Amino acid sequence: MSFTSRLVSRLMKLPPAETHDFVITRDLRVPMPDGVTLLADYYAPRSGSKRPTILVRSPYGRRGFFASIYALPFVTHGYQVLIQSCRGTAGSGGDFVYVRNEQSDGLATIEWIKQQEWFSGELAMVGGSYMGFVQWAIASEVGPEMKALVPAITTSDTNHFRYQSGSITLETMLNWSTMMTRTAASGPRWNDALGQSRREQQLEKAYVHLPLGEADRVAIQQPSSHFQEVISHSPDDDYWKPVDFSASVGAVTIPIALQAGWYDIFLAWQLQDYQRLRAVGQQPYLLIGPWFHGELPSFAASIRDSLVWLNAQVKGDTSGLREQPVRVFVMGANKWRDLADWPPPVQYEHWYLQAGGGLAPTLSSPSEPDHYRYDPSDPTPAVGGNSLGAAKHMGAKDNRALEARADVLVYTSTALEQDREVIGPIIADLYVRSSLEHTDFFTRLCVVEASGKSINLCDGILRLTPGSISPEADGSLHLSIEVWPTAYHFRKGQHIRVQISSGSHPRFIRNPGTGEPLASGTKLRVAEQTVYHDPEHPSAILLPILKA
Repeated sequence: MSFTSRLVSRLMKLPPAETHDFVITRDLRVPMPDGVTLLADYYAPRSGSKRPTILVRSPYGRRGFFASIYALPFVTHGYQVLIQSCRGTAGSGGDFVYVRNEQSDGLATIEWIKQQEWFSGELAMVGGSYMGFVQWAIASEVGPEMKALVPAITTSDTNHFRYQSGSITLETMLNWSTMMTRTAASGPRWNDALGQSRREQQLEKAYVHLPLGEADRVAIQQPSSHFQEVISHSPDDDYWKPVDFSASVGAVTIPIALQAGWYDIFLAWQLQDYQRLRAVGQQPYLLIGPWFHGELPSFAASIRDSLVWLNAQVKGDTSGLREQPVRVFVMGANKWRDLADWPPPVQYEHWYLQAGGGLAPTLSSPSEPDHYRYDPSDPTPAVGGNSLGAAKHMGAKDNRALEARADVLVYTSTALEQDREVIGPIIADLYVRSSLEHTDFFTRLCVVEASGKSINLCDGILRLTPGSISPEADGSLHLSIEVWPTAYHFRKGQHIRVQISSGSHPRFIRNPGTGEPLASGTKLRVAEQTVYHDPEHPSAILLPILKA
């Protein structure tokens, strides 16, 4: 393991290690109050005094990749590490049930740690995604031995993140749910490239299958309980209360470092956690990089940032802390910028849709609206963005082929005469009309480079249902669409572009236009869509320009 730990340190560009001489104790048995036993691997420097303990609770196994990124960097820098497999995963007893056992199991595990002779009295937790969920599950209940938390690319609200402005993140949900149904007990096979390719082929069939309630069986030839839960319960059902820990965030006093990505599936939700902490006077550390969920380069930056934070909070070594608590990667400029808070002070600019596909900071002159036809049997495809699934659906991508479709409207500025740095949440303020009461509107912000490439930066969707938006006097609908935040430095000569469509499939579930129940509906209706841009209907995108 010494060779592996040295290689990991080099690849992650970590500071000099304290030691590469450590011992690993496999398959420790951690009893839960209900008689179930969870398995854990324990890493500790071979010599020296008792070290602070880092707890990682994972549903993805305890060996291989996750050991490399969550055990080796910390044990070589003066920590003990306990990686535990969550209930029903990778050999641990019981059944894996999404999130519902993580608070009780997490607190029981901490009580067990406190009884071990190697425990120094100092505890911290790290981990991303589900390994971040489990931190929020215990954050308001754990005792004073917990000195710091690092919940990365995650959220305290393990319910609503699957829903965005009325739509459902189909790809993320079906992809993850079916993976866990098939592999939770044994642990996912991350190196099975052929199996992953076959799985993606089956998922592509499942995404377009009707009724949607059978999609899990199409993907993996068996039902997935978590998938069935999501399509059977609305996000505001009491059923989900046990998996939503957002209400307790304000009660958490443990020092917290949040880590996110501009293209991550949890970005907006994680920034809500930041705001919840700020609202009660806490000042979390915040890092936002240019990554999608699980993108490999993100791990090194995450671990480096985690080490600095943990050293400060657990060991009292503040030498590595940055002066400002917020650090964001500004795309376009390709540099990190430190901020005093999030969001930073900005001045919003209105960029109005124009006739002929233009976009300008001045109101449009009187003009006829634009039209497109959304056919859910040929749904507007996802190209890049904040998803979890096929590589073509994640992150920054060239959108030109998408923009050539008849069901995508495109509005582009003239070449910019000066640089503009956009940092913060974005709003799409649109005036529209639809032939259907059940429909979606999707808006995306792009940068058009000198080469002509149109690169997606951020986007948002809004699902309309009967009565959800009161019509204007002329029958049009005035929509305010939350476009997720970004940080981008537009350079002189580049163009700002806005897309408007009615979907991004399979990232978001397609709107069938009928109002039928999602699980059982089979009918599809075409929507005739209208987008206005005139003085009475000043459709625009609002861009947060960083104040000098």
